[in-house]
Amino acid sequence: MQPSAPQIQPLTTHPSVPSTQRHRPPTGYGLSHPAPAPRAPEAVVPEACRSLARLASPLVQGDDRLRLFLRALEDLDDAQRLTLRQHVEVWVGQMLALGASDLDAGGEATVGFVWFRIDGDKRPRQELGTRTIDEMNVLLLNLLTERQQQVLFAERSLDFSYQLQREGKAQRFRATLYFDAEHLALNMRAIAAEIRPLKSMRFSPVVERGLMFRHVRDGLTLVTGVTGSGKSTTLDAIVDANNRDVAGHIIIIAKPIEYVHPSQRSLVRHREVGRDVGSFKDGITQALRQDPDIVVIGEIRDPVTISAALEITDSGHKVFSTLHTSSAVESIARIIAEYPPNEQTRVRHRLAEVLRCVISQKLCPKVGGGRILAKEVLWMTPSSRAAIKNGNEAEIYQMMWEGRREGQTTLEQDLFGLVQQRLITPETAVDYANNKRRLQQLMT
Repeated sequence: MQPSAPQIQPLTTHPSVPSTQRHRPPTGYGLSHPAPAPRAPEAVVPEACRSLARLASPLVQGDDRLRLFLRALEDLDDAQRLTLRQHVEVWVGQMLALGASDLDAGGEATVGFVWFRIDGDKRPRQELGTRTIDEMNVLLLNLLTERQQQVLFAERSLDFSYQLQREGKAQRFRATLYFDAEHLALNMRAIAAEIRPLKSMRFSPVVERGLMFRHVRDGLTLVTGVTGSGKSTTLDAIVDANNRDVAGHIIIIAKPIEYVHPSQRSLVRHREVGRDVGSFKDGITQALRQDPDIVVIGEIRDPVTISAALEITDSGHKVFSTLHTSSAVESIARIIAEYPPNEQTRVRHRLAEVLRCVISQKLCPKVGGGRILAKEVLWMTPSSRAAIKNGNEAEIYQMMWEGRREGQTTLEQDLFGLVQQRLITPETAVDYANNKRRLQQLMT
């Protein structure tokens, strides 16, 4: 049995000067290397954190090292633990002040800094100071509940939501804590405090009408894109529009819950996987007995979840979900490829019957700063259904290209429109196009 962690001395009024053993900026990051400037008080690591970080012997590594820190954290009083949390919340507040979308901390890769992604670029923030790897381990472990700690050590990664009170309002974040070379690393993404109106997203009237339960009461809609492409923002705008429009029941199943939609005309339930329900499949299956009109599935990423999503759509519900793919055609191919060859014909026919819309999107650098949404939209027609059933997904791109009357557009057509409006540069359009040859045809 390992000895219990030593007691930590109470916090002093005047924290000591940060250790000279902390990380220094490496070359290659565009950072200068003069003597460190005096730090703002909030950049100084709390004494309790520094004391805990020094407890572990170099002989204690991996999980044993992190569990030692956990036992030592339990010996801190509430005031000391609150001070550690508030130290992290300084980073989060700076993230919001700078308009950053993401925060990264912990592990050797960060070289002791807190990093922010601003307008698509991820950079370290010198003014927030540096911390040793073990100081970061202590600060990140302090954020977790006992149950979250168990999940982290069992699964080596933990998705959770985090909330910060700011100017009298609750600001929510989606966080992922994970192992990186036996230490802990954190990514935290800001969730928009306000929902974008659906009309601001430039969907055609045909598609916008089809996204509303009032007009189309069933079918599967997918919002797809790579990480950081704004899928959650688009999905929340669709949910909000329906919430304001119909007297119905919306069930959101996500891991973690991001934006919390207050019930308006609709009753909106939020079920977090791992907290309120065991899995996406369980949440979807249980929803069948909960009288929903709309079911929102945070992400479909495996055959089990995909099959459950198709099943609840088959039962006549309107379903929205996300997928990590970069185009509408790829989205269809990805779903079918998740199944063994002997099942793919059945899945093709099933998907063709229930799929209503695929929105694939990217966030592009905008002229003058910031980013702007570029998207392609597949609105299912008899021709596209036949193409899916017959395994001719490649034909769907041309159907979108020619389908403006049905509200469809390819990514390249949307990028070209943004160039014409001088919202993005031609170079940006080429960089973000999936089919660069088709884009060049439009631009010549």
